[in-house]
Amino acid sequence: MVLSAELVILLMVAVLLLLIVLGHPIGFVLGGVATIFGLVFIGNQAMHMFYLRLVSVFQDYTLIAIPLFVFMGIIIEQAGIAEKLYEAVRILMGRLNGGLAITAILTSTIFAAATGVIGASIVTVGILALPSMKKYEYNNSLSTGSICAGGTLGILIPPSILILVYGPTAAISVGALFAAAIIPGLLLSMMYMIYIGVRCKIDPSFGPGMSAEELAQYTTNDKVRLFLTSVVPVAIIILAVLGVIVVGVAAPTEAAAVGALAAMILAAFNKKLTLEGVKEASLRTIKTSCMVYMVLIGANFFTGVFMRLGGGDIVKELVIGLPFPDWGLLLTMWFVIFILGMFIDWIGVIMIAIPLFTPIAAELGYDPIWFAMMNIVLLQTSFLTPPFAYSIFYVKGIAPEGITTVDIYKGVVPFVGIQLVTLVILGAFPQIIMFLPKAFGL
Repeated sequence: MVLSAELVILLMVAVLLLLIVLGHPIGFVLGGVATIFGLVFIGNQAMHMFYLRLVSVFQDYTLIAIPLFVFMGIIIEQAGIAEKLYEAVRILMGRLNGGLAITAILTSTIFAAATGVIGASIVTVGILALPSMKKYEYNNSLSTGSICAGGTLGILIPPSILILVYGPTAAISVGALFAAAIIPGLLLSMMYMIYIGVRCKIDPSFGPGMSAEELAQYTTNDKVRLFLTSVVPVAIIILAVLGVIVVGVAAPTEAAAVGALAAMILAAFNKKLTLEGVKEASLRTIKTSCMVYMVLIGANFFTGVFMRLGGGDIVKELVIGLPFPDWGLLLTMWFVIFILGMFIDWIGVIMIAIPLFTPIAAELGYDPIWFAMMNIVLLQTSFLTPPFAYSIFYVKGIAPEGITTVDIYKGVVPFVGIQLVTLVILGAFPQIIMFLPKAFGL
């Protein structure tokens, strides 16, 4: 019996989703499904295609920035900069109702711009912020929700590992995406802080301010010292990395190398650069990078077979053939990405959905940078929406006694809503995304 192309594609996607939901590693699932369907329906030519795609992944110069940025983030984490940064912001914001939660968001925003590694940001800021919020009897849901939401900014605010993967996948300049992500990232951070401030203004018991007596313990000299030893060094690294990319002095890979070197110098200045620390950072970088590359390789195999079997044309005809206006088709694609993000790792969502949806958006006349940034903002929800919400898992692992998983789930709901509201704003005012890329001629 000869199967139709539509049935083969349906079986391929169904097997893929089933194996992922069962909990198997996504990189091996993508590669394994591609191998089976490739050999059965394409033949030995599939192996030649796999070889070419494997070579293309390893030859992609932009992807070399991934281990460099991961290493940079781990070194900054080891240097203890986050502790000083949190303390400095806490002193400035602590007197406000909800000030500690706002401090967590602001610290996460700065930390995201220095590392781009979500796990490091959530764990580090969470360890620092949750005990102090517990001490001042903050609402558990507000405390955990702010940590989860603040940590997700790392996939949006450059240097973002997600953008480094997204750019080559959608054939878009990583530098242009970095520039486009800056204002949306800051906007989303501001929206989080406004929500916390308003919520705690309405009900101060959700986030009481710090006592004036405790804040009086810090002199002006203490505040200046904390600022100079926390905010300034991180700002230098941010400018060193993003500045050279945005103005076109260096590609993301070279900028990542500069950032890694700057992080090591900063760690040495703080007397935290040790041989053991470098070894640990190197091993963690290798593990993370291997995971990312395994998914990239498997996804490239899967995409190759999927396209060769006609999957791209089938999906395109299916989406464009829907009886919706253009904006309705956009909402349909975003709904698919949102649902996939609830069950699949962000790398898998990018590798499965973006090669299919990017050409459709281009045919509908939407700017590829704008469409990409809308997808990236939407992908933040994947870290907060159950059942596979990595931010929730990270926070649960470090939460003090008395904070339950239900508290964390309740805490992330308002922030998911804020992400969706921000998406609507960016859709209604696309110039927010396009301003910096156009200003820098990217």
